[in-house]
Amino acid sequence: MQPTLKHFILRHQVLAMYRLAIRKTQYIPDPQGRRETIKWIRDEFERNKHLRDVQEIQDKLQACRRELKQTLHFTQY
Repeated sequence: MQPTLKHFILRHQVLAMYRLAIRKTQYIPDPQGRRETIKWIRDEFERNKHLRDVQEIQDKLQACRRELKQTLHFTQY
């Protein structure tokens, strides 16, 4: 399947979400907890990098927003 404009936009959103999530870990006071959270974030994004279906990517992105909001307590994205 050829990438579309929607794929390009979603890729940008996913990369922005990844960067934001990694940056927000700086507020985790425990260094071990911070490392584990960064590993968890990387593992989740790595596990889903194969996705190509637009709806599935959007669903995962929305789930990521919810989970990160609960886990890292941020509301920017």
